[in-house]
Amino acid sequence: MTPTDASATAAAQDREFSERLDSRLRTFFAAEREQVTGISPAATDLVVAIERLTRGGKRLRARLCHWGWRAAGGPADASAPVVAAAALELFQSAALIHDDILDRSDTRRGSPSVHRVFEALHRDSAWAADAEHFGVSAAVLTGDMSLSFAEQLFAGAAAEVPAPAAARARQLFSTMNTEVMVGQYLDVHAEVAPAPEDPREQLERAMTVLRYKSAKYSVEHPVTIGAALAGASPEFLQRCSAFALPLGEAFQLRDDVLGVFGDPETTGKPAGDDIREGKRTALIALCAAGSAPEQVTWLESVLGRPDLSEQEVSRARELIRSSGAQHRSEELIASLVSASDDALDALETDDVSRAGLRRLADAAVRRTR
Repeated sequence: MTPTDASATAAAQDREFSERLDSRLRTFFAAEREQVTGISPAATDLVVAIERLTRGGKRLRARLCHWGWRAAGGPADASAPVVAAAALELFQSAALIHDDILDRSDTRRGSPSVHRVFEALHRDSAWAADAEHFGVSAAVLTGDMSLSFAEQLFAGAAAEVPAPAAARARQLFSTMNTEVMVGQYLDVHAEVAPAPEDPREQLERAMTVLRYKSAKYSVEHPVTIGAALAGASPEFLQRCSAFALPLGEAFQLRDDVLGVFGDPETTGKPAGDDIREGKRTALIALCAAGSAPEQVTWLESVLGRPDLSEQEVSRARELIRSSGAQHRSEELIASLVSASDDALDALETDDVSRAGLRRLADAAVRRTR
């Protein structure tokens, strides 16, 4: 099969899988809405909020899970990877809901974040007590519900495969859960703890947050979970990780660049949102390494200030650009993508699965949102 034919076949199978996933999610949410509404119609908004959030996005994690399954020899028509992919979508929704609370983000994908949706519901309904507290409380519970849904679905996926494969995939899913929570904590910790004086230590700390908060759960674990469900050996899973982890790191570095330089119309987030939120990203660490002491002092004074003016955000962006941090970040992305490409070339799998993984890899790092 030629590379062109393999890519075309992978694209068609990717679309078919996405349609099956959407159908599975619709069926799942219909059942959960009915169950929760039966408890109380007032609680239906919890499920609706998760469903709306899950409906958006590019389904990157779900599709990576599918191609991990296929790369390890899983059949195209099996239901286990569809159910596992649905679980990953709900896991991501939980992570996004909680992340927006931690970051005090007003928007997600161009729409109000979940805690702001519930805050608006409180205000519009003229309910008693504090609207903001209600919004955060309801969103925490919504995120927890989405995580519970993810666990429920993944248990169903694991039940469809042989016990050894199920055990290995369950362990990966549990590890992913723990790592994301640790990564989230390290992220908020980095926003309040003193920054290391050594820029190299700053970068190392930023990369640790990047790896455990995003890279592993966004790319590495979805691929390896899919492969594990298909019965992949530990050695094959290691080779999957060699492809997926550097790709995940490049994916998050691209996200960090977009968080500072992205177009709000495309990203769905206000320009410079990461600066206002005080994100200690690799981009900020690289900026510190390439700036004069007085410039670093100024940058430290504006990071995390929600009231930053557009002029101050523009000045911070210019400092990041002139320090060479943006260019250095692009170099890091290119190096990680090269390592990922080499590992994918060496992965012992069929041409269509390799093409499917390569298409998603390209989409992950060559994006504007």
